[in-house]
Order: sequence, then structure tokens, then C-alpha cells
Amino acid sequence: MTEPVLYRAEARVAILTLNRPAKLNAIDYATADALIAWLDRIETDDAIGAVILTGAGERAFSAGGDIPQFACSVRLGPTPAVRDFARRGQAMTARIEAFPKPVIAAVGGLAYGGGCEIVEAAHLAVASTRAIFAKPEIKLGMPPTFGGTQRLARLAGRKRALELLLTGESFDAARALALGLVNRVVPHDDLMVEAHALARAAIRHSPLAIAAILTATTRGLNMPIAEGLLVECEQFAKVVPSEDIREGLDAWIEGREPVFVGR
Repeated sequence: MTEPVLYRAEARVAILTLNRPAKLNAIDYATADALIAWLDRIETDDAIGAVILTGAGERAFSAGGDIPQFACSVRLGPTPAVRDFARRGQAMTARIEAFPKPVIAAVGGLAYGGGCEIVEAAHLAVASTRAIFAKPEIKLGMPPTFGGTQRLARLAGRKRALELLLTGESFDAARALALGLVNRVVPHDDLMVEAHALARAAIRHSPLAIAAILTATTRGLNMPIAEGLLVECEQFAKVVPSEDIREGLDAWIEGREPVFVGR
């Protein structure tokens, strides 16, 4: 059988490719499980500093959940539907969001439903001019289930998110940029080049500092600011004993480029 998620590594960057192009890279249960498993492996691989997520083929990043598969779970009732579909999808996007290395979505086509929710969960995102996004779950008589009711509102604001969630209308890469869903929009042929450039811009820095920033930002975003500031101090305290902070400070004082452990 074809692997649902492909892996390759290039210059300290892992490229994970959703690999169901005939199904527009729809996320079935095997794909969600495989993506989580690859992230588990990459987290402990010191040779990898960042992850790019993309989709196979020319048409889609991911068209969302595998509707025929999760429809079977829905027919079995709330308990199996929540267990097999919603919780699995939420575990996948939560793993992406909380990952201690930068995760960059490279979107070159459709990013609908669960595919859009992966983009929402990723730390950074680059879209090509061919990218198109949508929150079409309302058309299936259901809400988003991979975190879309929560992350999109945090990124775009309540009213703009609700417009997309309640209408199910598609929107282009330019609007995704304006909403804060993606960081850059580039010509289609430049998509992976730009994603790699963004990855390299991040991983030239201290891996410990990167992890601290990702943790503090992701956790703090869902807290009152006073609690978020405590998380920030907690993460700072973790790097204080490290060689990286000493190297960073010494390099600044000496007017040279720092050389961080694990770079």
C-alpha cells in the first residue's frame, strides 16, 4: 500500500507530504495517525530543526477529512464518531501546534476543512497564488472538528471567522494572508523554495530558544496575560543554564555570529 505520509529530509528540514493525491490528500484515519507518528520521530531527531508540511500532486494541500470514512463513524453514533474522528483530528492538530520545532505549512492548492485546520495549527504558513481555502463543514450539517472553531477565531477575529464558518465560502490566498492564516503568498513555482527559506531563517537560531518561544506563545495564547507571562518566565528559566544563551550573549558582546549547539 502507498504510504499516506511521505518523509524526506533536506538540510536539517523534514518534509512531510500528505500522499493521497487521487483523493485530494483527504485525511483518513491512517493519514492522521501517520502524521502524528512522523512528528513523534522527528521530535527526538536532533538532526532535524524544522518541518515543512505539504500535499502531493498539483491540486490540493488537503481537501479535509475523508468524508466516506468518517460518515461510517457518524452512523455508529456520537461516541465512536467523537472517538475515531473528532478526537483523532484534534490530537493531530494539537500535536502540530505544540510541536517544539517550527512547523511550516506549504499550501499549493485546496486547503479545505481539516486541511485548513492543519494550516491554522501550523506555526507558519506559505501559500502559493493557486491556494484556496474554505471552512465547508457547515454544508455537511456539522461544525469543524479538528479545532477550526477555536484556532480560526484566534487568528482572524471572531466576526471574520464566523463569516467563514457559517457560510462555508471559499477564499483565496490573498484573503488568507489578510486574515493572518498564512505568512506569505508567493508564485506557485516558488512555494517550496520560500517554505525552505522560512525554515532556514528560523533554524539558524538556538534550538532551545526556538522551543521556548513556541511553547510560551502556544500555551500563553490561551491564557490570561498574567498567566502567559508566568509561562514566558518559566521558559526563560529553562534556557538560562544552557550553553546557548551564554554563547548568544558572548557573541553579541564580541561582535560575531553565535554558534549554537545543534545548529
